[in-house]
This record gives sequence, structure tokens and C-alpha cells, in this order.
Amino acid sequence: MNKDLIGTGVALVTPFKQDGSVDKKGVENLVSHAKKNGVEYLVLMGTTAESVTLSKDEKKEVIDIIKEKNNGDLPLVLGIGGNNTKEVIHEIQNTNLDDYTAVLSVSPAYNRPNQEGIYQHFKAILENTDKDIILYNVPSRTGANVAGETTLKLAHEFSNLVAIKEASPNFLQSTEIIKDKPTDFMVLSGDDEFALPMVLAGGSGVISVIGQALPTYSEMIRLGLDRKVDEAYKLHYKNLEITRSIYLEGNPTGIKALLELQGVCNRQTRLPLVAATQGLVDILENLNNAL
Repeated sequence: MNKDLIGTGVALVTPFKQDGSVDKKGVENLVSHAKKNGVEYLVLMGTTAESVTLSKDEKKEVIDIIKEKNNGDLPLVLGIGGNNTKEVIHEIQNTNLDDYTAVLSVSPAYNRPNQEGIYQHFKAILENTDKDIILYNVPSRTGANVAGETTLKLAHEFSNLVAIKEASPNFLQSTEIIKDKPTDFMVLSGDDEFALPMVLAGGSGVISVIGQALPTYSEMIRLGLDRKVDEAYKLHYKNLEITRSIYLEGNPTGIKALLELQGVCNRQTRLPLVAATQGLVDILENLNNAL
């Protein structure tokens, strides 16, 4: 079991200046903010980072800033995924992964492969690296669910598939994976709102969006892992409305607006995403002030 992945990991946003360029100071602030909030590890270049709109040079710039500011304090996970299996394998094999505890690889989007295609995609990746891999299932974005049976088949066949970030809207799928998974395989919530129930069902934690802004979120997950159910649910309900509200205009639109309110970075996004409306900012400001 990769114990670095137990608890709360956060999928970091990429702060931008008003002109759309990378905001170095904002990135530094974000890393400090996440560390102060007590998260267990940082996830770089995930969907929340708007990684598909970053150039290769910009990705390197952001990664270098995060590594320097983190200074080895927290484990790092790197997102490398896509809908071209050959290219994903090439990128994994040609990236220095020494500083990362694992690679997060999302199921192919747009192609909409069937279960055999999804299985063969990850089989090819897992056969071509010794690095720990986290499978990311997010059907709302990819257009194709990774069935529990497919995840379990891969988990039982490949020891370097160490976890799944499960964001299926079907919570029963997560419990079925937890029930039949290999002992060392971890189920991580990919949904902030479902994270505590998943932990209490036997999951190992979450890769979160809201966790980079709210210190009580990672505290809630730790309480859940310690089976302090009443205390954990008290925080769950305290944070529920703001957790839901950051997704009202999409991700990372809402979390960036919240981070702006907290003085971390501004809410600038890159097209085709647009920055949060003033209406959402007002909602988040009221909820943030009430915490």
C-alpha cells in the first residue's frame, strides 16, 4: 500500500494573472495555503489545474514552482493521462518521476471506449512502467464510466495499479470495488461531497478540490479514517453548502473564486472556461465568512 496516498490530496489549481499568464506568486501562495490547511499530499496537473490549456513550457514552470515551494514537505502526485494510449505511455516513460509518489491517469475522454478498450488502455500503461499508477474514473468529463469489474480486474492483475480516484455518481460502484479489491489497493473519492461516506465504507481518502481552501476538510477526512463518525459528520455538514457551491459554475471556476476571497490568487481562468460571476462570488463570500 502506498501510504502517502492515505488522507486528503488536493488537485491544485493553476493561478493566472489578469493577462492570462502564469501567476508565480499565486502558485507559491497556493502551495503554502494547502500546506497550512493540513493536507497530506499535492496533485499536480490534474483537471482542476486547467492542464489542457497549459503549454509544455508552462506546465514545467508551474511544476518547478510547486516543487520549490513544497521543498519536499508533502508527497506529490503528477497527472499524466489522455485519449491517445501510445502518447500517454511515451510521456510517462520520458518524464522524470523520481519526485512523485504516483501518477494519476484519467480514463480516456471523447473516444468513449467500451470496457475492453478501457481495460486494454490501462493494461498497456501498467505493462510499460513500474511507477505506481492511480486510475481516475470521472464519467461526467470523459463520457464513459470505468465499470467496477474493469477496475477490479486491473487491480488484481497489476500490483503497480495502487488506487482509483473514483468519481462515478453511483456510490454503490465504489462500495463494490472496496468489497472485492486486493488488500493493498486503495479507493480514493474523486467527489468532495461523497468523500466522508466513502472513507467510512472502507476508502482511504480523497483527491479533493475544496481541501485546498478549507482546513476543516482534511480534518474531517482524518476523523473519518479514525472512525470518529459524529465529529467527522459535524464538519461534513458545516462545509456542505460551500462544497456544493464551488461547482455551481464548473470547476475550477468556483474554487478559484473562493481562493481569491481568501487572498491566495485571483479567479482568472483560461478559455474556454470563464471566471466566476459576481453572483457566485457573493454566494461564496457569505459562506466563507460564516465558516
